[in-house]
Amino acid sequence: MKTIVSISLGSSLRDHEAMTTILDQQVQIRRIGVDGDFKRARELFLELDGQVDAFGMGGCEFGINFDGRYYPLRSVAPLIAGLKTPVVDGSGVRSVVERGMARFLLDNIEEVAGAKSVFFCVAAARYDLVLGFHEAGFEMKFGDPGFILGLPVTSKSFWLARTAGRIFIPWVVRAPFSWLYPTGKKQLENKPRFRPWFKWAHVIADDFHYIKRHLPEKAMGKIIVTNTTTAADQQMLRERGVKYLVTSTPMMNGRTFGTNVLEAAITAASGHRRRLSSAEVESAISEMGFQPQIIKLN
Repeated sequence: MKTIVSISLGSSLRDHEAMTTILDQQVQIRRIGVDGDFKRARELFLELDGQVDAFGMGGCEFGINFDGRYYPLRSVAPLIAGLKTPVVDGSGVRSVVERGMARFLLDNIEEVAGAKSVFFCVAAARYDLVLGFHEAGFEMKFGDPGFILGLPVTSKSFWLARTAGRIFIPWVVRAPFSWLYPTGKKQLENKPRFRPWFKWAHVIADDFHYIKRHLPEKAMGKIIVTNTTTAADQQMLRERGVKYLVTSTPMMNGRTFGTNVLEAAITAASGHRRRLSSAEVESAISEMGFQPQIIKLN
């Protein structure tokens, strides 16, 4: 049996354990949230280093892949420095799965074809997801100026969003991670903002913590395309009128885990005891016959 631990900067209230089978290997999964405490996360990595088959890093990413370039997040690098156990942030899985999410929606949810509009809270961190919707011909709206800079401005231009990303991301990655992404108790808060942007789109697509933090009280008939959700998250979406929840990872023990967990499980099951290449991750996903999951909420 393989063992993986996902150490997350997110809330400890979302901790969970599960057992699954990946590539014919039984894998025990454990998620530990540190409530935004970078020091505690580093201590856990050092404490468990060499005792598990792979680590997942949840609630943050090592860097941003954007338009063929990689920008490491300077504030995150010290968390994983010098570890012997391979540690992954899920970007390998996302680059394979999220590019195909728009086409998956069109193939599996009939009403999407009649209302091809999608809103991204922070598109810069989900370039493969954005590119997939762009290639599938969706009308798009990007909320990066509002959710990152606090400006009541949005854009519908893919070209403008890509150009802005190339200019600003090299500077953004220098900032403390807590400025860029909700961690700890902030992940449990809901402070609706920019309601008209959410109302405009048929599909809301992004990291779930951005969506959860800002989703309006009413989201009737919306389709949410995202990653990690718990049973409580799904109930909240149901109460707000969301029609479909589409997740990029499968359901395990009543919830969906993050892509970092899935990639860590694939890494552990491979037996290579190192981070896998993009080609290896893609091959494993293909062998698993993996597909996103659709949950009808209303």
